[in-house]
Amino acid sequence: MKIKDLIGKDFPEIVSQLSPAAGETEIVAITADSRQVVPGALFVALSGSKADGRGFIDDAVARGAAAVVTGSEPAGGVSVPVLVASVPRRVLAIAAANFYGRQPQTMVAVTGTAGKTSVASFARQIWAHAGFAAAMIGTTGVIAPGRNDYGSLTTPDPVSLHKLLAELADAGVTHAAMEASSHGLDQNRLDGVRLAAAGFTNLGRDHMDYHPTVEDYMAAKMRLFDGVLPKGSPAVIFSDDAWSAQAIAAAKAGGQEVLTVGRKGDYLSLKRVEHFRHKQIAEIHVGDEIFEVHVPLAGDFQISNTLVAAGLAMATGVSAKATMAALEKLQGASGRLELVGHTKDGALAYVDYAHKPDALENVLASVRPFTTGRIIVVFGCGGDRDKGKRPIMGEIATRLADIVIVTDDNPRSEVPEVIRSEIMAAAEGATEIGDRSEAINAAVAMLRSGDTLIVAGKGHEEGQTVGSVTLPFSDHAELRKALGGQ
Repeated sequence: MKIKDLIGKDFPEIVSQLSPAAGETEIVAITADSRQVVPGALFVALSGSKADGRGFIDDAVARGAAAVVTGSEPAGGVSVPVLVASVPRRVLAIAAANFYGRQPQTMVAVTGTAGKTSVASFARQIWAHAGFAAAMIGTTGVIAPGRNDYGSLTTPDPVSLHKLLAELADAGVTHAAMEASSHGLDQNRLDGVRLAAAGFTNLGRDHMDYHPTVEDYMAAKMRLFDGVLPKGSPAVIFSDDAWSAQAIAAAKAGGQEVLTVGRKGDYLSLKRVEHFRHKQIAEIHVGDEIFEVHVPLAGDFQISNTLVAAGLAMATGVSAKATMAALEKLQGASGRLELVGHTKDGALAYVDYAHKPDALENVLASVRPFTTGRIIVVFGCGGDRDKGKRPIMGEIATRLADIVIVTDDNPRSEVPEVIRSEIMAAAEGATEIGDRSEAINAAVAMLRSGDTLIVAGKGHEEGQTVGSVTLPFSDHAELRKALGGQ
């Protein structure tokens, strides 16, 4: 494909003058990693927190790059066409979209601090129930007909993302839901995805190691509505969060059709919820229609996620009746308040991905209505991430749980004992057990009839990163092993 077809027509406002000769240059691949350059590739030099891609232009050219996109003119001469762009990351995303071309016909994206994985999973399931070949892309990986790939990035890089979308489209997938992280939106990774609708769940403290303030964090998420979603498209927004009003305002400012869902929702209005150990009964009003829906998931926050997913499905053509019927058959996303097992006397043990303050508070509050005994929680905090949330999560755990065990999460390059001490500083009465396996075993040994155990923080993850090494570790496996020994 020629450069003029990749980026020339899409970037008259941000790319430097594209000469006719440069525009005719044939491109066979796209990458932002000079090590992956092949002869005929377009190399996009990105400036990051750890390295500046402009320092690798010579390496890319030596490996056969046919052209280079960069944010400023290289200091030395370059033997291939160089295009200067004010937003190289956007060029990379749009070029990748044009290069691979094919996407599922109906794409939606959801942003927010918590619930993105569940909403994407639920939307996929609702579409599938309605007869569509559907997929989800997110933190847990890729799920599609005949495909279940474990993953780790909430929003993949643009080249990987558009290659994946083309693969899904070629495999017959017509509907796909994806997560939109603040990093992905801020770094233009979703630019070029042809969205039919988008959703917002909530906002809490997270990624303060990347965003200067919570307001900056929110602004990054709102790029979904004012920078990615085409104007006039449905924006499904959960109505009951502290940040819902700001999300509604941002979507309206972006020219979107705002559809609110929740207790204050006008598109899907939640009137009543009854909580049980393994399900919830929700009364949902859709216009003049009233549905009583038996949702087979625990936790009030799952009702919120369900409503956003239902709104996205209905906004993309699924009838209210079919959507509500599908809600009664939902399966929870891996590691999202997932019931792993129970003791012989009926104490329940869950794994949950809660690794941020609001998420931990939500999950602990959600199990209280059906816990007749004690709530026991095992959790830690990741290293090389927002340190400010550690005491906050310690306070939340000791306030909402009856027994708290502080353990290691993914310490990465930090000293595990230091991380635990920062949590323990605000976790009065908590027990500290550094080894995560030992902590889980200790918690299971404490369980009595009526108790609920939450192992929080890692959810679906299948490894524990210590230093620069990721060791095999699964909360699910450790919890099943511990329960089996009871």
